[in-house]
Amino acid sequence: QVQLVESGGGLVQPGGSLRLSCEASGSIIWINGMGWYRQAPGKERELVAIITRAGSTNYADAAKGRFTISRDDAKKMVYLQMNSLQSGDTAVYYCKASILRAGDGTWERDYWGQGTQVTVSS
Repeated sequence: QVQLVESGGGLVQPGGSLRLSCEASGSIIWINGMGWYRQAPGKERELVAIITRAGSTNYADAAKGRFTISRDDAKKMVYLQMNSLQSGDTAVYYCKASILRAGDGTWERDYWGQGTQVTVSS
């Protein structure tokens, strides 16, 4: 079984920073693309940032210049450094990874974490 577990969420004042972490565990052969998504109350889940296995990154417009995604394949982790947080960033943040699991041949599957709450408020 493969599991993704996020951490690092919490309450922060506007202008503050948080660093989210997501650790993958299980019978993992390799991890391809990884990403962060978020879902605010009453809204659909949206992309925040993605990073390929080669390290290429892509950000939603709302995240550009403020958020940085990175990964550590040796630790099977992906991170999201969030700076200059605004109230509009309040959401549940989810990590997602495309993972080749032992026993699945060459078939990668997408796995999601359970989410971590980020609340930006004074």
